[in-house]
Amino acid sequence: MFDKVLIANRGEIALRVLRACRELGVRTVVVHSSADADSLPVRLADEAVRIGPAASRRSYLNAAAIVEAARQTGAQAVHPGYGFLSEDADFAEICAENGLVFVGPPPQVMAALADKSTARALMSNAGLPLPPGSVRTLPTVGEAQEVAAEVGYPVIVKAAAGGGGRGMTVVRSAAELPRAYARTRAAAQVAFGDDRVYVERYLADARHVEVQVLCDGHGNGVHLGTRDCSVQRRHQKLIEEAPAPALRQATLDTVAEVALRGALSVGFTGAGTVEFLVDEAERCHFLEINCRIQVEHPVTEMVSGIDLVREQLHVAYGTPLRLRQSDVRLDGVAIECRVNVEDPDRDFAPAPGRLDRFRPPGGPFTRVDTHGHVGYLVSPHYDSLLAKVAVWAPDRDAALDRLDRALAEFDVAGPGVRTTIPFARRVLRDPAFRAARHTTALVERLLAPPAGDTPPTGDALPAGDGPPAEAARAVVPDPRGAAEPGGRTPVSAVPAAGPTTWRNR
Repeated sequence: MFDKVLIANRGEIALRVLRACRELGVRTVVVHSSADADSLPVRLADEAVRIGPAASRRSYLNAAAIVEAARQTGAQAVHPGYGFLSEDADFAEICAENGLVFVGPPPQVMAALADKSTARALMSNAGLPLPPGSVRTLPTVGEAQEVAAEVGYPVIVKAAAGGGGRGMTVVRSAAELPRAYARTRAAAQVAFGDDRVYVERYLADARHVEVQVLCDGHGNGVHLGTRDCSVQRRHQKLIEEAPAPALRQATLDTVAEVALRGALSVGFTGAGTVEFLVDEAERCHFLEINCRIQVEHPVTEMVSGIDLVREQLHVAYGTPLRLRQSDVRLDGVAIECRVNVEDPDRDFAPAPGRLDRFRPPGGPFTRVDTHGHVGYLVSPHYDSLLAKVAVWAPDRDAALDRLDRALAEFDVAGPGVRTTIPFARRVLRDPAFRAARHTTALVERLLAPPAGDTPPTGDALPAGDGPPAEAARAVVPDPRGAAEPGGRTPVSAVPAAGPTTWRNR
């Protein structure tokens, strides 16, 4: 196993990776911005390196500074967590060029799967079902109109380089398509530096189901069952559960098997997630493959008993996968709620501030992943995720009751601070959700204005919920939809003084 791993992330995922490393006897280096100098991951790391100011593009997205920090501290591998540079093929390649192991798939696999059009073609060749639409990108509005007419409205125009719920526009009629096509291309060019788009049928009343896979560099792979992530706002997940409820066992088995087949067909290694939409007839439609650990990985860990981050590190070290499919045993139900520092009453606007009170819940079969503490200043510079509350129970009803109890116990308060906990508890009490009859339209229905009020108009999805992205050749989505410019940064861009390092004694 590695002697030392650099963690190129922040917040709860940096802490999660740090703990896995510590249990393996691996020393850790945490890189951080000036805004995170007093964060919990920095306090607990064996070494910490300040790599830049608060702005992500000058710190957590500064590939050159991260690589230089790894070289200065003697780290052998880089774990990117999720968001930031976790799915940046250029960064993975830079790590390899500098003798560092990137904890994730090979750069060429990441590059192929990051292009949604290419990924669709690869998965179609592997036999995975796609939503009706174009496999290749559509360079003219005329071609987009032909595809839309063939598959039928509503359709969705998607950026080939998009991700994290960004770069998509729903189109409900032929009259809307030309403007939506032009607008999506222009937004994709600004956000991703790539204006290519494709069109597919929009499945309005579908379930968002994903499959966790683990693959090694020796051709072995397993799936760890399904998760349902249908509770979403602007394509950003709020509540996730494992396994996906109210689907036939044959459907669950089929989607898991085809997901693993697709991942192995492209030489995927590490922990990844293959995402699908499942319609009312339980037909599965491939969406994308995420080449990283997911925010919602705790629910899979709770039903499988498998530490996904530990397995990531073993695979990255070159160890053959220690599991076979017959070893995987899934038991019970796990449900996770993301606690974001946002105000649901103000369209989920960020509500950062200092935490005067912070008391996470406890109790049986209750897990809280968080970097928060009393006195912690929730920064406006980064995504709003403060904690993840996940529970396990033998059945879904008991799990829902346990999660509601846990959220009721969670005490978070500070000047101006609001969280999504009240809205999450509203979802848990919704009859459709309680009966597992919900779809990706659930949150939109709960947020709809009362009868007689004027509803908002337009279906275009915004470029993201975070700060405006700067134009760049490539953009890496943050874990919950905000985007920052990414891409290759020349090593010569590291300040002459280099990163600032200190060691915990």
